[in-house]
Amino acid sequence: MKKICWLLAIGCVLAVDAQERVPPVAAKCDWARFVLPEMGTVNTHALSTGNLYPAIARPWGAGLWTPQTVPNGRERWFYDYTHTRIYGLRHTHQPSPWIGDWGAWSILPLVGRPGTNAAARASWFSHKAETMSPNLYRVYLAEFDVTAALAPTAHGAAFRFDYPAADAPGFVVDTFGLGGAALSADGRRVTGWTRGYMQPKKTGTNLVQRFVLELDRAATAAERLPDGALWVRFAPTSAHTTVELRVGTSLISDEFAVRSLAEAEGGLDAVAAEGRAEWNRLLGRVRVQSDSIDRLRVFYTCLYRALLFPRSLGETDARGATVHFSPSVGDVRPGPYFGGTGFWDTFRALYPLLNFLYPEMSAQMMAGLENCWKESGWLPEWSSPGLVDCMVGNNSASVVAGAWLDGVRGGFDINELYRALVHGANNTHPTMKSVGRLGVEHYNAKGYVPRDVGIKESAARTLEYAYDDWCIAALARAIGRPEEEVNLYATRARNWRNVFDPARRIAAGRNADGSFNADFDPFAWGGDFTEGCALHYTWSVFHDVEGLCAAMGGRKEFERRLDEIFTLPPKFTSTYYHTVIHEMREMQIMGFGQYAHGNQPIQHMIYLYDWTGAPEKAGRHARDVMDRLYTPTPDGYCGDEDNGQTSAWFVWSAMGLYPVCPGSGEYATGVPLFDNIDVALPNGRALEIRAPGAEARRFPAAPVPRIRRADLLKGGMVQFGAVP
Repeated sequence: MKKICWLLAIGCVLAVDAQERVPPVAAKCDWARFVLPEMGTVNTHALSTGNLYPAIARPWGAGLWTPQTVPNGRERWFYDYTHTRIYGLRHTHQPSPWIGDWGAWSILPLVGRPGTNAAARASWFSHKAETMSPNLYRVYLAEFDVTAALAPTAHGAAFRFDYPAADAPGFVVDTFGLGGAALSADGRRVTGWTRGYMQPKKTGTNLVQRFVLELDRAATAAERLPDGALWVRFAPTSAHTTVELRVGTSLISDEFAVRSLAEAEGGLDAVAAEGRAEWNRLLGRVRVQSDSIDRLRVFYTCLYRALLFPRSLGETDARGATVHFSPSVGDVRPGPYFGGTGFWDTFRALYPLLNFLYPEMSAQMMAGLENCWKESGWLPEWSSPGLVDCMVGNNSASVVAGAWLDGVRGGFDINELYRALVHGANNTHPTMKSVGRLGVEHYNAKGYVPRDVGIKESAARTLEYAYDDWCIAALARAIGRPEEEVNLYATRARNWRNVFDPARRIAAGRNADGSFNADFDPFAWGGDFTEGCALHYTWSVFHDVEGLCAAMGGRKEFERRLDEIFTLPPKFTSTYYHTVIHEMREMQIMGFGQYAHGNQPIQHMIYLYDWTGAPEKAGRHARDVMDRLYTPTPDGYCGDEDNGQTSAWFVWSAMGLYPVCPGSGEYATGVPLFDNIDVALPNGRALEIRAPGAEARRFPAAPVPRIRRADLLKGGMVQFGAVP
């Protein structure tokens, strides 16, 4: 095989064969066996180890399934691995407990007359009598001697309930007092709905989750329980009995819900096998070799988490066209729609990962964003499924520009999306502070959002707006916008300097008169910053690291300041929040000084060593984070996982790469977690990443500081280690 090789630097070779093609990943490669849905599922309001629930789902499917282990269906922390009772198998859309659920309901198989409320009809269970994988969940409900199993589809599931001989085998459908359900006259179908919003803020118009359960044997009766749940029962049996159900859901109508039943055709085993194949096809785009089952489990669990959100809410009409229910206008519109992600978290690593490995899905997401813009007049910064008023920044600019600059194409109009970005960059939503740009009138006039004009977290907003302006400028240049337009946003991209205090050489809040915060405390969380302090946010100059390096006093000082983050004590000032928020506690207990990996603002910081001439430090610190802060256990994360972002960080870092500046077309380098990684690129080529001795922490020689995305897409080999 003839290869063309470039010597990039001592320690890194990129070898490319333009003709090499990768065959489809074989179905027998069962990457899904390494996925642990329970990783990161031990959580409280005060301390997060992921703030996750076991997501039994198809990649990017409309809904997810999970066991519910608390009696109150409206509780946002509805699952914890340490709990011992199951209250139902829940259909959910919840992206985060901080956002909450919508359209949720549950089903619980049982025997005998159920209790009058959820607490009275729960069943004890054990994880030893439970099977959990992305495509199948099975559990023994000891209270009833019933085994329940489900396999998800994109818009529903296939269920199997194994009952003992019993006078009244059946199940309970619970809409948590926010909807209802009814049994058909022939006893073969349950139709239900819920209008439930379990979020702090409602995020949709006329949003109703409809669902249909089709039974393979007729039920004999149904009864409304005192709490509003529906008890459906079958005729008495004298022997073991199996009942199968198909479930379909829709946000549009009962007719669409019935149509989605076809996804569960063939029953539980066929649906589970189909789901397994789908997961393996997508997980198998990155194939790693390791003797450590724990590392394989963490890697593929993180990749699985990166493929769950946002959820695809498109449905197929009678003509086979994709349509969606618009949460903005409250009716049915053409095309795809996605919901359930926060760009403040996910612009950093998740969307660059999707662009790199799954650009066909990124294209659909861009089409969904275009539809959101056309229907609501805004791009979301948080969606679930409509616009959510949460977090700061205008990072839809990074998501849209990053996709186009990464080569994502097909099914969307980039010029229309560019108009959406310009609108968001120059306007504030009339009722939602997190949509558009709060403080834009100050930002555009002064070059920063002042801290004394009644706008909270002003320095964080300024830093993020500046990066977002860089994204808009880069996109404008790429699509041929007028030079004066490009220059306008390129100039604004330098606004980060306006909240960089040259006396202290750190980011700080600034008053309208130009003075910096006189009471500056580098350990103060909130105030001028968002879920962090100046020590974390100063590094948020993704697009101008060289400029930040110079502003701090040069490369040696820049490196010293990076080192200092890991040696400073993990103290914090919590005056702004009036309490210790969980992100503070997670930083405090992890043993990494001020490096707060459990939250997003500082996650890229490790890779800034690549700009100092000491890239080996990036590799060593990244390895420490991977080894110590990610474990294949129910407490496996070191803070909120956040819709794939913290998992995407791990996937990138395990490959020895990281997108410090999404949209720039380059990746910083660290050291891979594995000696051998094979990537089946979406363009059909093969990328081999080789790092002999890396897994055993015999770190290969430092690679080049940064690698161009375009070079990686040519395929071939990236070799970490000395060049012969």
